Amino acid sequence: MSDKPQGMILDGLYRHLFIPLGWATDAACRDADPEVFFINRGDSGEEAKAYCERCDVREACLAFALSSGERHGIWGGMTTKQRRAEGLRRRQVA
Repeated sequence: MSDKPQGMILDGLYRHLFIPLGWATDAACRDADPEVFFINRGDSGEEAKAYCERCDVREACLAFALSSGERHGIWGGMTTKQRRAEGLRRRQVA
């Protein structure tokens, strides 16, 4: 019997991280270099946001990042700081 927690395939890697989300296959960024979306602090992320502007699944991407508490990268055209503010705004409206 393995000492790894349920769903873990390697130390620190969980099976769910390798299952593509349905909307992700339609994302404008699906073939882009992931480093474009994980910018250094203070960078604008304009290159990443350009993908998002033309993406048909932008809202699904943003909803995923907000619901999962994603803390890094550009998701749905928003930086971490922008998503924090958007999450707060949505909670206040609800």
